[in-house]
Amino acid sequence: MILVDTSAWIEWLIGSPTGERLAGDLPEQGVWLVPTMVQLELVKWLTREAGEDEADQVIAFTQVCQVVPLDTDIALAAAQACREHKLATADAIVFATAHTRSATLLTCDTHFEGLPGVTLIKKIKR
Repeated sequence: MILVDTSAWIEWLIGSPTGERLAGDLPEQGVWLVPTMVQLELVKWLTREAGEDEADQVIAFTQVCQVVPLDTDIALAAAQACREHKLATADAIVFATAHTRSATLLTCDTHFEGLPGVTLIKKIKR
């Protein structure tokens, strides 16, 4: 299982050099975990940058994946991740979702660097 962080989604969606690089690491939709927190972040970003129609299309794509709602187990694991790894709340929820589902977290955000279960694809400068 692979959980794709919002940063990786955005790089992939905009077709950046980083997005092209990580495309080979993206899973098939059936094993792609999508936390509801990532859905929220994607809708927020897409509505601002590309419009509601694009946001609707991406959310429809995510619904074919395995959507993981925030539950008590994930919330408690996220609180621990905040304390142990000094992550912001949204990042801790994404990290904890991957951890509780024994999934690899695929990200472009360097603040996840060195954390267990994380595959970091560093952004390529243009």
